[in-house]
Amino acid sequence: MKFLITLLFTILSVHISIAQKFKVLAFYTGKNDLAHISFVKEANTWLEQLAKEKRFSYHATSNWDSLNTEVLKSVDVVLFLDTRPEKPEQREAFENYMKNGGAWLGFHFAAFALDKSTYPQNWDWYQNQFLGAGQYEGNTWRPTSAILKIEKKGHPSLKKLEKEFTTSPNEWYSWEHDLRQNPDIEILLAISEKSYPLGTGPKNHEIWYCGYYPVMWTNKKYKMAYVNMGHNDMDYEGGTNATLSYQFANQNYQQLITNTLIWLGKK
Repeated sequence: MKFLITLLFTILSVHISIAQKFKVLAFYTGKNDLAHISFVKEANTWLEQLAKEKRFSYHATSNWDSLNTEVLKSVDVVLFLDTRPEKPEQREAFENYMKNGGAWLGFHFAAFALDKSTYPQNWDWYQNQFLGAGQYEGNTWRPTSAILKIEKKGHPSLKKLEKEFTTSPNEWYSWEHDLRQNPDIEILLAISEKSYPLGTGPKNHEIWYCGYYPVMWTNKKYKMAYVNMGHNDMDYEGGTNATLSYQFANQNYQQLITNTLIWLGKK
């Protein structure tokens, strides 16, 4: 009897272990901004360790041509760590992947689009339908910590988080569209009024004194989430270009990303 019980527990343990495994493929460019490059390096190191702890597969690549239909067949969750795909065939493969049950998590600059910039608003499905935000509109400066408030209690991404919590320093984005007016968008986190004024300038428009700013949301038509935090503070003025803060040094951020990946990877 003891042998049978031991065997049963062994079989169950193996089954649970296999069931928990999922495959994450992260894409990045790592060339556009020192703060974004710093975040990509930090994210890859932390996510590789998380994958070992939570028993899922993690691979990161700067080869955006791997964003194709054949590769995506075996991928459970796609990550955009800093930018977005630019080639039509890459975009088509990603859109089809998401429309057919794929999962995605995007960070900070992955949602950026601005006409007459290196990343113009030339992908309507992604910016307006999928993300819902439209173009980038503005940002705070310098990178500063903010107090965030939970807007959707009970969502799996927000498990074990307080109703308000403080972040690491970040450059915060504002958007063309009011996400509150989009019935497909579910806002998970927004900047708390307790954060204002947010930013230090020197330009006055880089300091936010009031307003509603969502920083994490999901589109209910897809299995996805976007999180605005992904820009580390850097020593630009001192000339060293050293990283002054890290997103994953923040326990709340660690919990948030862990929750989100487990939710997205769940079958």
